Amino acid sequence: IYQIYPQSFYDTNGDGIGDLQGIIEKLDYIEDMGYTAIWLNPINSSSFRDAGYDVTDFYSVAERYGTNDDYKNLCTEAHKRNIKVIFDLVPGHTSIDHPWFKESGKVEKNKYSNRYIWTTSTFNDGPGIAALGERDNRCILNFFWSQPALNYGYANPNPENPWELPVTHPDCVAMKEELKRIMDFW
Repeated sequence: IYQIYPQSFYDTNGDGIGDLQGIIEKLDYIEDMGYTAIWLNPINSSSFRDAGYDVTDFYSVAERYGTNDDYKNLCTEAHKRNIKVIFDLVPGHTSIDHPWFKESGKVEKNKYSNRYIWTTSTFNDGPGIAALGERDNRCILNFFWSQPALNYGYANPNPENPWELPVTHPDCVAMKEELKRIMDFW
């Protein structure tokens, strides 16, 4: 498996950032070295506070790397050389700039209110918890301050923490279904 960090791999349009076309142009080189798979670090649209791991749109390629059609072309060209493409999906969190998070952070309840893990305002401050959004709540984070954790539910919710939704909660089930749609898309 040959790991490719897209933004520093090979730039074909002169903007100083590697792109999918650059990867396509180097597939013969990768094949000649004997690799049978490439692993792409995240290529989704992103705020790029964490090298693409802070996704703003799970259904599009970051403009700096190209387009969804460029990704399809990359897969087609790689498969012609018997090279598999491993897509680095980020399922645990998004960027604070993701439209889901912006909606989730609103005071008014909506279909995204439980898309992330929002604690009660009485929850003690601690690592991985930040005051984000308009709500009188705290949001649990993954990794960095700009990466709110997606809510798939808790296997054993603590009844003292009403924000710990069970995995069977309709909003948590909806999040899992959305993740399946994202995987099917790519």
